[in-house]
Amino acid sequence: QVQLVESGGGLVQPGGSLRLACAASGSSFSIREMGWYRQAPGKQREWVARIFSGGSTYYAGVVKGRFTISRDNAKKTVYLQMNSLKPEDTAVYYCNGVPPYTSWGQGTQVTVSS
Repeated sequence: QVQLVESGGGLVQPGGSLRLACAASGSSFSIREMGWYRQAPGKQREWVARIFSGGSTYYAGVVKGRFTISRDNAKKTVYLQMNSLKPEDTAVYYCNGVPPYTSWGQGTQVTVSS
């Protein structure tokens, strides 16, 4: 099995920034395609960003231009730079393959509020 550990969340004011990290461990894990997901209270988990080994990236429209996904294959880590955060970005953020193919980690809480 593969274990995913998300980190970097916190409480920030609207307009603030956070950088999330997703560290993967376990044999036979491929980082060629990874993504970030989020789940707000009372809502379904939604996809927000993905990245392939070739470097191409895709974003949900609501975060495009504000979020940037990147990866460090040597470190088996995927990042999500989040800028210009809005209250509606408040959610627990998770990483996984696209589509998801391993168990979900605990996620990291992002709260955007004054």
